[in-house]
Amino acid sequence: MSLMSEDADPSEHRAAARPAANAQPNRVTFNRLELHRILNLYGRMVADGEWRDYAIDFLKDRAVFSVYRRASEVPIYRIEKDPRLARKQGMYSVISATGLILRRGHELERVLLVIDRKLAVV
Repeated sequence: MSLMSEDADPSEHRAAARPAANAQPNRVTFNRLELHRILNLYGRMVADGEWRDYAIDFLKDRAVFSVYRRASEVPIYRIEKDPRLARKQGMYSVISATGLILRRGHELERVLLVIDRKLAVV
């Protein structure tokens, strides 16, 4: 006699009992829409010849997208997502190579405007 009810799927019971093999708890990551926006900006800047390389770090307290002019240098910009600052100054920030916070805010689109130089009609 089975301990499960008749309408329960037996595979659900086994899946709930074992932990996910590829899950990394306590990591801050960029979601798909955030990465899409960042990589679109990166692609335009590579096409302009200003940026050449990038690195993505998913740490316990924040996610960092670093942009390099050359791979052997320090990053010229770091785009950071820090959820601890979500209720304060905003979880997104753009930081220069010197460590200066260029812009911080609640919306990624508005924060990226500091480095997204589009042509403006004067």
